[in-house]
Amino acid sequence: MDKFLTPAQVCERVPGMTTGSLAQMRYLGTGPRYFKPSHKRVLYSESDIVAWLEGTARFGTHPDKVAS
Repeated sequence: MDKFLTPAQVCERVPGMTTGSLAQMRYLGTGPRYFKPSHKRVLYSESDIVAWLEGTARFGTHPDKVAS
């Protein structure tokens, strides 16, 4: 079974990530998939965080140099 993480726990695992930047990514729809089991609670699946991070891999700074 996958482990669920709070935004603070995600930030502990991803260097440079802040809860504010995660909130902004949720608003923009650009961050990792998340769950909202109640009005105030946001949770992330550990495997979704890993998959999202792997999806950001790059070989260079040119837009055509996306890892695949």
